[in-house]
Amino acid sequence: MFDTLSDRLASTFKNLRGKGRLSEADIDATAREIRIALLEADVALPVVRAFIKQVKERATGSEVSQALNPAQQVIKIVNEELIGILGGETRRLRFAKTAPTVIMLAGLQGAGKTTLAGKLGRWLKGQGHAPMLVACDLQRPNAVNQLSVVAERAGVAIFAPEPGNGVGDPVQVAKDSIEYARGKQHDVVIVDTAGRLGIDQELMQQAADIRDAVSPDEVLFVVDAMIGQDAVNTAEAFRDGVGFDGVVLSKLDGDARGGAALSIAHVTGKQIMFASNGEKLDDFDAFHPDRMASRILGMGDMLSLIEKAEQTFSQAEAEKMAAKLAKGPKEFTLDDFLAQMEQVRKMGSISKLLGMLPGMGQMKDQINNLDEREVDRTAAIIKSMTPAERQEPTIINGSRRARIAKGSGVDVSAVKGLVERFFDARKMMSKMAQGGGMPGMPGMPGMPGVGGGARKKKQVKQAKGKRKSGNPMKRKAEEEAAAARREAAQSGNPLGLPQGGQDPQNFELPEEFKKFMG
Repeated sequence: MFDTLSDRLASTFKNLRGKGRLSEADIDATAREIRIALLEADVALPVVRAFIKQVKERATGSEVSQALNPAQQVIKIVNEELIGILGGETRRLRFAKTAPTVIMLAGLQGAGKTTLAGKLGRWLKGQGHAPMLVACDLQRPNAVNQLSVVAERAGVAIFAPEPGNGVGDPVQVAKDSIEYARGKQHDVVIVDTAGRLGIDQELMQQAADIRDAVSPDEVLFVVDAMIGQDAVNTAEAFRDGVGFDGVVLSKLDGDARGGAALSIAHVTGKQIMFASNGEKLDDFDAFHPDRMASRILGMGDMLSLIEKAEQTFSQAEAEKMAAKLAKGPKEFTLDDFLAQMEQVRKMGSISKLLGMLPGMGQMKDQINNLDEREVDRTAAIIKSMTPAERQEPTIINGSRRARIAKGSGVDVSAVKGLVERFFDARKMMSKMAQGGGMPGMPGMPGMPGVGGGARKKKQVKQAKGKRKSGNPMKRKAEEEAAAARREAAQSGNPLGLPQGGQDPQNFELPEEFKKFMG
């Protein structure tokens, strides 16, 4: 969604990197480029004005003039101001002192409230809660059925006493759900309300009645991030008519310009709390302004990537795999490789994961053209092998490769390429696990077991005694040169140059220097 904005900002900052000092004209030109980039991204005009004013004030002050690298300082200022307009700090859900905590979802029809109710329920279940969804959208055709299907997929309970399709009182359903949740020990109630195609009095009144009936701890306004500036206008109307505590952005994976996300928190004064960036139920997480600003500026989002890995990978399995690799390369088999690959696949789309890495904005086209099915093809090749072949891939000869290729529906060259890549990866991983560091890179100093430890000991051992030449003549010349250096050091001449009565014209270089200089 923020690709266009990211590209424009990247090109703007690129023009600053060659400058040792920024003049007022440089700052004005940079501010103008950032203003154009934000307006093209459909950011609200008041937000753009406030943002540019802050950036220019800080950029012309002592922050930049005293900086060693003014360009980096300007990027830092833009990053901090972006975090500010996105809401500042991450806003967490407020839970009731006495269960159940009631969360009410409000918004226009088509914003994605029903699907988001399931995503939020699944997310809360993962946090250790026992959520329950409540079907209070009794107007839209099949809204109750949709919520039932979503709840089943998310693995959470649902309260839907009315069939919907225009039948039933949504306010009464909301009231009854609280007692039902207490009886069934549900600590969170998520109320899905009806929407309209636009703001009208009937919609506002129904939402206000449900709010008064259940006294929600949180009212979340669900906004479609793809509808641009109208999202901000709708949010302001809901804020004034019903009131809400936080914003949830849906459809952040769309290709719209994303101005709503950058405008809504600043205009309404309510923070963005959650973001939905895909169709799957797990494409949902808390909204972190600092991480979103980092993504917009092309600096990646390593914290979110680490959190995803921690949720997916088992600590015990990781330790077991590390112990295997430390024993030697042959301990790591194709079965282990397949298991690791499937774990990575559970984290989500490979292209989305790569997009979280710093600097990947420059490889946007390659990431977008990445074939996600390649992982499935690799898994098919490994699963077409016998247990013995997976344990010891060195036994895979020509006839075995042909059989595996036929079983997995690929070319023989694909099987050969996979086995070769596996051997290379196994060697590298084993080297890292044993403390050798990355191939071609020095080990990390002061980090035992992470690299360089074993290598350093080996070097110290070799340095204990200097190896002598096996040639007697060469060894004699080395000993004479060493004696001359010792004498020079004792006489206060460390360079071994002629002193006193020695004639400089008769001075000759040692044999080693003559050979070195040709």
